Amino acid sequence: LKPIEKSGRLETARRLRAAMSRVFRYAIPLMMVETDPCEPLRGALKAVKVVNQAAITSEKEFGALMAVVDDYDGWPTIVGAIQFTALTACRPGEVRGATWSEIDMEAACWTVPAARTKMRREHKVPLSRQALAVLRRMKAVTGGEWPLVFPSVRSNKKMLSENAMNAALRRMGFTKTEHTSHGFRSSFSTIMNARQHDPEIIEHALAHADGSVRGIYNRTTFWPARVDLMQAWADLIDELKNPGAR
Repeated sequence: LKPIEKSGRLETARRLRAAMSRVFRYAIPLMMVETDPCEPLRGALKAVKVVNQAAITSEKEFGALMAVVDDYDGWPTIVGAIQFTALTACRPGEVRGATWSEIDMEAACWTVPAARTKMRREHKVPLSRQALAVLRRMKAVTGGEWPLVFPSVRSNKKMLSENAMNAALRRMGFTKTEHTSHGFRSSFSTIMNARQHDPEIIEHALAHADGSVRGIYNRTTFWPARVDLMQAWADLIDELKNPGAR
């Protein structure tokens, strides 16, 4: 773990320690090992510094951002990934790893498996008409024959690189202190809260809900409200991109 920590990948070191600990805890009742040697290492690694992701939260500026994204002539899957990230308010890593098997076009639902979410809980995402349109464009580009929805520029078997969307935003003229791919979540939260949408529904849309029985139950019962929220968000983006069309 120390070489990883020394390289500056503090979050990777922390997650690896946790993964190794799970292996040892699994092995203890099988009598393969006696203890979890990773347990004493809790707190031994350097703490990860929380960095606020830059985000545009002004409605006018956000509309201008999305208009620039629409006009960007970069690789189609990168453009599509940025648009889909904005429309779903999901984490960039979840979007980059999205597969067609997770998408239900008829039900307008994307199911992000627990293994790919930060909270390690399955997250169902309502897909607005605009998000579905992005997916249809991706099918036209890739033929829908590859597992990944947004494959890499170099290989259809690999997902976009971790920095692909941010690099594209930089080429569009948005600096790392102005907006990042992760910043779309803050844009969504700030703008929709300012418009007085239900804060609890917004938190569920961001997969911030707790893992209690109540939290799991609410993720189900709030589905219609979340569908309405994400459609309202997508419609607002269209409105902000075209202020003269009001």
